[in-house]
Amino acid sequence: MQLRKSGSILLASSLALFMSTSFALAQDGAKQDIKSAGTDTKNAAKDTGHGVATGTKKVYHKTSTGTKKAYHKTASGTKTAANKTANGTKTVGKDVGHGTKVAAKDTAHGTEKVGDKLTGKPTPQ
Repeated sequence: MQLRKSGSILLASSLALFMSTSFALAQDGAKQDIKSAGTDTKNAAKDTGHGVATGTKKVYHKTSTGTKKAYHKTASGTKTAANKTANGTKTVGKDVGHGTKVAAKDTAHGTEKVGDKLTGKPTPQ
């Protein structure tokens, strides 16, 4: 009977030792999983940050280039419009000046004719 009791005690103690060891190993595995998950999250955040920074730089440079192109085209268009406006103004000025001269001559000629009629001069043919 003594042998049975000591066998049971031996069996119970070895079973308790085995269970506590496997529980401790399971806890180490969980710690490692949590640590790996944290590292993976950190790396993913870094990658995302680098991607956003790269995209932002590209957009900035494209916007800057587009703005410069628009500026140059606007400046060129404004210069062309100013030149055409100046030329048009000169042409209109010349036309108005010429029209004024013609009108003045016609008025003077008409006044001359009226004066001749009033004084009784014959109209030249």
